[in-house]
Amino acid sequence: MIEPATISSKLPGSKPSIFTVMSKMATDHNAINLSQGFPNFETDRKLKKLVTRAMKKGFNQYPPANGVSELREEIAGKINNLYGRNYDWETEVTVTSGATEALYCAISAFVKKDDEVIVFKPAYDTYEPTIQLNGGKPVQIQLKGQEYKIDWNEVENAISSKTKMLIINTPHNPTGTVLTREDMEKLQMLLSDTNIILLSDEVYEHLIFDGIPHESACKFPDLAERSIVCSSFGKTFHNTGWKTGYCVAPQHLMKEVRKIHELTTFSVNHPMQKAYAEYLKKPKHYLELSSFYQNKRDLFLNLIRPSRFSFTPSSGTYFQLLNFSEITDENDVEFAERLVKEYNLASIPVSVFNIDQKDHKQLRFCFAKTDETLEQAAEILCKL
Repeated sequence: MIEPATISSKLPGSKPSIFTVMSKMATDHNAINLSQGFPNFETDRKLKKLVTRAMKKGFNQYPPANGVSELREEIAGKINNLYGRNYDWETEVTVTSGATEALYCAISAFVKKDDEVIVFKPAYDTYEPTIQLNGGKPVQIQLKGQEYKIDWNEVENAISSKTKMLIINTPHNPTGTVLTREDMEKLQMLLSDTNIILLSDEVYEHLIFDGIPHESACKFPDLAERSIVCSSFGKTFHNTGWKTGYCVAPQHLMKEVRKIHELTTFSVNHPMQKAYAEYLKKPKHYLELSSFYQNKRDLFLNLIRPSRFSFTPSSGTYFQLLNFSEITDENDVEFAERLVKEYNLASIPVSVFNIDQKDHKQLRFCFAKTDETLEQAAEILCKL
């Protein structure tokens, strides 16, 4: 028997994520769950029928490791139409088990011992553990103020001879902000004449509001040549449990990503790939999502206007930050826990994602919910 004391953890400081903690609390207290980022409404019946049809046609065994050809062709066509970048579907597009696997494979393919990876905080909570698992060192840069802007001078100063990769996320989880064309051009200038790989997490690319364009790394020639861009069908089409995503990259980068993908999952759910390939043939299925979710955002914000929360409307994703500084002096973790226990409403405290858990008195709420759920949540918030 191996003694527990002799086991050396590769992630000794790792704890259950805040999403796990708050969702459990929501279940324990029978609370409305606006904490974890998933819709509580059904995916399109047409898409579910396409999955069933694929199963009945016998697509129930391993698909090609990198994804079925029809789906990869549709992905490449979508990106070319939206962002003007032509990816070879055979060598530069890979279907993954959700965007999280794409991110994991991209980091694992390139980050070695003592390599540095620049990460903007607050950050999605898988970036840094994956960097550490591969022996790399996260170099954290805090987004500035309650508007969460990038200080590009700080980024320039953080780049060193050890910098292997830089990770961006736009639209951004958890803040709902987006990077502008000016931001992307500044990033392109900073990375030019370097060998730094850009990992661009764009899982909310189709959830962006108020006419703001999505500035994908694919749109900027020098960035595209050094970028691995990750996206998610689950976030786009209201079926996060199907765990299907993809990444695109120039062939010389994708070749290395695929080595890790083959050893990690090998391939992804076959009938769902077939269904997505057919579903993507009608661009309205993803192009109409911005207005759909903007209506959800606007409903939620209009419902809470009588409350004592303050906010800047989210520019993208299906998350909204609310500032509670006029309500209580508690820190955000304390207030989030009390909100669940006493008012039966679950949210996410933002400080857990910041450097040194800096508290801006903000909670993150997911508005990818039915109108009825949003109305019930708003009624609670207006009582505080």
